[in-house]
Amino acid sequence: MAMKRSLPRVRRGLPLRAVAPNAITALALCCGLTGIRFGISGDFEIAVTMIMLAGVLDGLDGRIARMLHGESRFGAELDSLADAISFGVSPALILYLWSLKDLPRIGWLCALVLAVFCALRLARFNAQIDLEEQPHKSAGFLTGVPAPAGAALAMLPLFFWVWTGEEPFRSPYLVAPWVAAMATLMISSVATFSWGSMKLRRNIRFEALAIVVLLGAAVISAPWHTVSALCVAYLISIPFSIASYARIKRLRAAPAVPGSAPIASAGHDVGP
Repeated sequence: MAMKRSLPRVRRGLPLRAVAPNAITALALCCGLTGIRFGISGDFEIAVTMIMLAGVLDGLDGRIARMLHGESRFGAELDSLADAISFGVSPALILYLWSLKDLPRIGWLCALVLAVFCALRLARFNAQIDLEEQPHKSAGFLTGVPAPAGAALAMLPLFFWVWTGEEPFRSPYLVAPWVAAMATLMISSVATFSWGSMKLRRNIRFEALAIVVLLGAAVISAPWHTVSALCVAYLISIPFSIASYARIKRLRAAPAVPGSAPIASAGHDVGP
C-alpha cells in the first residue's frame, strides 16, 4: 500500500487585519522622507512638521495593530526600518542642512552619530524583544530615550529658532554637541518613563482629561511653543525616572517579608 505524499505547506500571506497598521507605518515613512525634501528646499518649519507628523503616526500604528490583533513580524520589522529613517536619517539631514553644514566635518560627524545611534537603538530593541529577562521592561520603564522622543530632543534648538527667530539657536557650536548628547541618550541604559504603562488613579482622571484638552488647545494655538515646552519637560523627567527605577530596583533586591505582597511591575515596554 503506497503511502500518501504529504502536500507542501502553503505559506500564508500578510493577514488583511495587518494591512491597516502597516499602511500607517508606511505613511509615517513617507512623512519622514518628505521632511528631507523640504529641508533641502530650505522650508525647515514644514520639514520639522513632517517629522512630528511621522511621530504621531508612529504612535498610532502599534495601537491599531493591537486593537485589530494585526501584530506581525513583518510589521515589527517595517516599523523599525521606518523609525530608523524618520527619526534618525531625516532629522540628521535636516539639522545638517539647517545648521551643522557650517561645521562640515564635525557637523557631519554629529549628524552621522544621530542617524547611526538611532539605528543601533532600534536594533537593540529588536534583539531584546524576545528576551524574558528585561529589568527595565518588567518594571514599566524604557531603556534609553525612544527614537521619536530622541529626534524631537535633537531638534529642540530648531524648535526654539522657529518661534523666536534668534540666530544663536542656529549656531553649529551649540547644535553639534546638543545633537551628539541627545543621540547618546537614545543608546544609553538610562531608565526612562514608559508613558503607555502609566496608570491614573480614579480620583484624578477628570483632571487628567482637562489637562489633555488644555494641551490640545495649546498645540493648536501655539504649536512650537508647546512642543518646545514638552521637550523641556521630558528632559526634566529623566532624573525622576532614574530615581524611580532605582527605588524599584532596591525594593526588588530587598529580602521578602513573609506574608507581604510581591512588588508589581508598573507596566510593559510599548515601543522602541
